[in-house]
Order: sequence, then C-alpha cells, then structure tokens
Amino acid sequence: MNPSSGARELMRTGAKIGCDLEESVAEPLALYLEVLVKYNRRMNLVGPANWRSIFETLVVDSIHLASFLQELALPVSPLTLDLGAGAGLPGIPLRMLWNAGEYWMVEVRQKRVSFMRTALGQLELERTNVFEGRAEEVLEHLADGGEPVLADLILSRAFMPWYKLLDYVPSMLTDSGRVIILSNDMPPHSGAFPDRWSLESFKAYPAAGGERYFWSVVPSV
Repeated sequence: MNPSSGARELMRTGAKIGCDLEESVAEPLALYLEVLVKYNRRMNLVGPANWRSIFETLVVDSIHLASFLQELALPVSPLTLDLGAGAGLPGIPLRMLWNAGEYWMVEVRQKRVSFMRTALGQLELERTNVFEGRAEEVLEHLADGGEPVLADLILSRAFMPWYKLLDYVPSMLTDSGRVIILSNDMPPHSGAFPDRWSLESFKAYPAAGGERYFWSVVPSV
C-alpha cells in the first residue's frame, strides 16, 4: 500500500478498534508497515503476514503505550532503552506518538538491526536510534569513555521473563527510573516483586480481542 492510501485505511482501521490516529501519524506508520510487510516475507520478522494483522495485534501496543507514558512522571528528556527491539515494535510506532528524549532500540540479531535501520532511514523520527549488541553494552557506548550513563526508562516486551529482567537491569537504571513491562497478564500482587522493586501503576487495554497490560515498576525507596 502506498503511504497516502495506506494512511487513510489505517485511520479507518484504527477508529474501528478505538485507536484514533492523526494523519501526521498515519502517514509514517503506513510507510513503516509497508516496509515491514515487504521485509517480513523473506526475513520472518513478525508472525502476522499482512499490515492489518500487524497493526491490530502489534502496533496497537505502541498506540496505547504512548498514552500510558504520558501519564507517568518522567523526566522532560528521558533516556529510554527498548530491550530486545526485534522489528522495531513497540519502538518505531511509539516514537511517532511519543518522542520525548533519546530512545535506543537494543537488539543483538543482525538481521533485525539491519531492518530497523532501513526502516528508520525512510522515516523522520528524532532522537530514535538502534544499537546492535547486548543491553549492558549500549550504556558503555553512550558514555564513550566519559561519565557513566544510566537510563531513565527501560521497556521490555519479551526480552526475558519479568522477574529475571528486574534482576538484570538495576545497574542500568537511575535511582528514580522505571521499568515498563508489556504483558499479557495482570501484574502479580505486590509481595511477588523482589524487595528492591515495587509496582507503581498498571494499565489494561484492548488488543487482538482480549486484554493486555503495561506495568510500571520502580525501585523501592
């Protein structure tokens, strides 16, 4: 689909599932989906094969995530790490709606890194970057031999199980930072979190005929 006709179709499709899109967002999103569908045929980047299924099952997360992040007390210009970014979901559509601070999509798989860089090369997304390597290496890269750099926000869709993630990221996060977990499940009761963590908030949203959740988890005071 070409971006103009695709944008109109996206706006109609989004409206049917409660995701209203401005034309300024629908245009680049249509282009991203066009590129993703094209590369997906030979690279198997995501499960759904057509743009509508990708939108309704995957991009919907990005749309709801943008509004969730806007509700949080984040720094004006946060440093965000999107761990295990894959094909750029949720990050690339998210940055069309929420573009605060520096955003780094971190991925070790070279083919997916190559795809994300190709997609970003056709889009105008400010301060949106791809890092090829392990999650802990991106902060060393950003420091570039200078003062240590820590993230204000870490996002994870399926990078690793949430309880392993919370053990993995403390040294990467500022004292006032947050971890946002995208999950198919409600967060567990507060006692299930490691002692150093607590649940700040969570949000349920409709996706693919069911409910999904965002959890905002913060270091305990």
